Amino acid sequence: MAAVGKVLVTGSEGFIGSHLVETLVRDGYQVRAFVLYNSFNSWGWLEDLSDDVKRQIEIVTGDVRDPLSVRMAMQGCSAVMHLAALIAIPYSYTAPTSYVDTNVTGTLNVVQAARELGIEKVIHTSTSECYGTAQFVPITEEHPLQPQSPYSASKIAADQIALSYYYSFDLPVTIIRPFNTYGPRQSARAVIPTVITQIANGVGELKLGALSPTRDFNYVKDTAQGFVAALRADKVAGEVINIGSNFEVSIGDAVSHIADIMQAEVNITTDEQRIRPEKSEVNRLWAANDKAKKMLDWQPQYGGLDGFKRGLEETVQWFTNSNNLNKYKSDLYNI
Repeated sequence: MAAVGKVLVTGSEGFIGSHLVETLVRDGYQVRAFVLYNSFNSWGWLEDLSDDVKRQIEIVTGDVRDPLSVRMAMQGCSAVMHLAALIAIPYSYTAPTSYVDTNVTGTLNVVQAARELGIEKVIHTSTSECYGTAQFVPITEEHPLQPQSPYSASKIAADQIALSYYYSFDLPVTIIRPFNTYGPRQSARAVIPTVITQIANGVGELKLGALSPTRDFNYVKDTAQGFVAALRADKVAGEVINIGSNFEVSIGDAVSHIADIMQAEVNITTDEQRIRPEKSEVNRLWAANDKAKKMLDWQPQYGGLDGFKRGLEETVQWFTNSNNLNKYKSDLYNI
């Protein structure tokens, strides 16, 4: 069942949000993009979308931390896809209150406005960081939740706020839990853009954090399609659904694959500021995606090692375009 009417996307100007907006528009949805207010009148990554897509987007500015602006943005919509969040783990060590304000209170504002306005479907964005280091693999939706960083704790709390509105008020909330998404327009705080931009700028030694942890990387096109599949699906209210590739690769091996694609010889230096506190490091992530296949009729198009390499090739191609590369400061550590 496709949602009827307009879809509000919070966090629309971000990495995943901009790809989701683009996908929704190309799939024929009416989209209202909720962008964080700023005095520069910047629409973030939405600025980089093609003109034919931008012409079809209604853009409104506001702040998820403000309940009135959230409610006003949601009026006239039939569905909301809530992606707005602070997501950088290192910054959550130094500014935890801002994560509670944005991720927890922001989510409360979204679900409360959705309840008051009778929204037909709410898609809330979680994160694989909620699981912490895998206690078993692949990680199913029944895996225990482990708040190994203030960021993770804030997202666990946000998930529970969203679910509480399903149980308390029958709000039609679905929680999508993406694993490690990568691709064009991702922030350089993430490892794949960090590696690509450093190599592209001719850095002799890559400055990286821990290489042994494993991740379930997902190309952003797959992640966006997972969100759209959840919007279309019936009988998913109250469900938590992983979006993952069911493929595990270490950070070190991912770096090697990128270097091969870019035909670069790399030497790696451990940058201590990129190392998480020992008990905060998530050492293993590997998604079970059976539930997404069954309930959403979704599966990754960039799955497995071959799919991962194909996604990396597309990502490298985008980042090495000088117009895109110049937007990144590869010589600085971006937390």
